[in-house]
Amino acid sequence: MTPFGKRVREMRTERRISLKTMAHALDVTPAYLSALEHGHRGKPSHNFIQRTIAFFNVIWDEAEDLERLAEISHPKVTIDTSGIDPLATELANKLAASIADLTPGDLKALILELEASLKRNVSAIDRG
Repeated sequence: MTPFGKRVREMRTERRISLKTMAHALDVTPAYLSALEHGHRGKPSHNFIQRTIAFFNVIWDEAEDLERLAEISHPKVTIDTSGIDPLATELANKLAASIADLTPGDLKALILELEASLKRNVSAIDRG
């Protein structure tokens, strides 16, 4: 399941909307919508994201959150580490080999650590 698919499913379930009803309203097949919710489809198109936002009648923060989740919802990721530090290649390969064995807590901790590291790097660049 992708972050976008998970959130769409949550929103649909919270509102007690059937998969078939939502798919019909968005002019897609129920099979496509199910595959999207379960992470078997790639990142949705911008048009589909906008139709989903309109379907749920959400604005501002919630709409931006759906757009952000769609951006990070590629279920099959390719990481190009050519031309950068060899440690990046090592990290990418270790993550690819072990990601399925990590717990949700492990994954959240890694995400938080990565975000903190990126913020530190941005702050250092701003100061320097």
